[in-house]
Amino acid sequence: MSIPALIMAGGKGSRMGLPTEKPMIPFLCKPLIDWVIDAVLASQKISEFYVITSANTPKTEQHCQNMGWKIVHTDAKGYHEDLKQAITKLNWKGPVLTMPSDVPAITGEILDKVILEFEGCGKDFLAVFVPIENRQKLGLSISSTDEYQGIWYAVSGINVINGTKILDEGKIETTAIITQETEVTLNINTTKDLEIANQLINKRENNFGQNL
Repeated sequence: MSIPALIMAGGKGSRMGLPTEKPMIPFLCKPLIDWVIDAVLASQKISEFYVITSANTPKTEQHCQNMGWKIVHTDAKGYHEDLKQAITKLNWKGPVLTMPSDVPAITGEILDKVILEFEGCGKDFLAVFVPIENRQKLGLSISSTDEYQGIWYAVSGINVINGTKILDEGKIETTAIITQETEVTLNINTTKDLEIANQLINKRENNFGQNL
């Protein structure tokens, strides 16, 4: 099964405290959003993708247009409202992968594993969570959390949802993947997160080069 994807890139990114739009913040010589789209393009289970933009992110929108990436412009009413608006505009009724534009270490392989897990879960919503202590050990911020089976986790922002169900007001049956993978853990919410991510990825690249 191949499914479409939505990359959320219309938020204010106020926690970063920088004048640059969050998706356009440089990370290892290219914008954060470019790393995410590289992973989407590398996925074997993503059929197409759109970037969700808004009045908060005009430079991101222009960048996407310059790159030839499809966009959905939303009204910047918040994450969930913008997601609903985009799915409505696109008339997507089946499963949709949603993810933020600030997980630069994510890979196509990991996205494929998430989609494969959704295929077999029998639920309408699958979330990807990270143990809070994993982010704390790395010195990363804890900005968004959610409870699953009585335990609180850090939210990665990577989800698969039934497009029809998100438009309903009723309860959605959910399940979750709990992962300690660094590629998922490195969700960038503050300048300190950005600095730590740069250090970790540079260290990994250097170690890889030494082992060749």
